[in-house]
Order: sequence, then C-alpha cells, then structure tokens
Amino acid sequence: MSRNWVFFLEEPSAEDFLRGFLARHTPADVTLHFQVFEGKQDLEKQLARRIRYWRLPNSQFLVMRDQDSGDCVQIKQRLRALCDEAGRPEAVIRIACRELETFFVGDWEAIAIAFEKPALAAHARSAKFRAPDHLGSPYEELKRVLPFYGKRDGARRISRAMVPERNRSTSFQFLFKALSGF
Repeated sequence: MSRNWVFFLEEPSAEDFLRGFLARHTPADVTLHFQVFEGKQDLEKQLARRIRYWRLPNSQFLVMRDQDSGDCVQIKQRLRALCDEAGRPEAVIRIACRELETFFVGDWEAIAIAFEKPALAAHARSAKFRAPDHLGSPYEELKRVLPFYGKRDGARRISRAMVPERNRSTSFQFLFKALSGF
C-alpha cells in the first residue's frame, strides 16, 4: 500500500532541500507532496485549512519552518495548535534553529562536495561550527565563504551530499529522526 509524506513548508528552498535530501532517504512505497507557502506568516495563516482538507489516505504530515529570531517553544506551540485545530494532532512539527542553512553548516563536508571546494571541509573543525544551531546567521556564514551562495541553489546542491551521521546540527538530527520514524 502506498504512503504519502506531506510537507508544509515556509519557503521554496525548504522544498529544494527536502527533495534533494530525500531522494536517497525515501522508501520506495512513499510519494512526496510539498505544500510551499510564501513565508512564515502565510504558512501560519493557511496551515489549518490546508492540512484539514488533505484527503489522500495513508498520509503523514510534517510542518517545518525557520526559527529566525522567534522563541522556538512558542513557534512550535502555535503550529501545534493549528494542527490540532485542523484535526491533525499527529502532524510532526520541526523548527530549523535560526534558519535552514543551519542544517547545511552542520555538514561542511557536504558543502565542500557540493561546491567542489575541498578546503571548505576544514570549517567542520572550527569551534564555532561545532554547535551550528547556536550561530546567529548560518546563511551569512555561507555567504562569507561562498560569496555567490544562493538559497535555492545551495539547498539543491548541499542536500544531495549530506550525510546524517556526520551532521552536527541538533535541529537537523531531530528532523532526520522524525523522517526515519515515518
């Protein structure tokens, strides 16, 4: 029997990341579906309605958004309330600490492979990247070493080279654990 994994995402780069990463981590009987919004406000405005009216059987739901400068606990509570209101309390909610790029700087080897710059892998040994979820702006860190870095292009490239076992981002590990349990 076919299963459906349904992702509710705040931006297109999150879809790019998941498509690239899940290409190697999705069981054969799973079909992926992406509901992409125009930012976090749009996600929160439309989430309850969209998830309530999802009708494909055997569907599992995951809501993902960036923390940015917000309080992670409050964000998760707000999203949980929207899922509960929609009658989908089983929906999994994951917050990327600060931003999606946290997942990427958690695996500098993937960045090095993605951009064909082996020297970038050395950043993994830097003290500030040992706990990428505590960085102020992982996006700015990537722009500093890759001035041409773009969110969507970076998400596509890096996601295909990521290896969960070497990723130091705690929020990425929570996402990967949730996907492994689907």
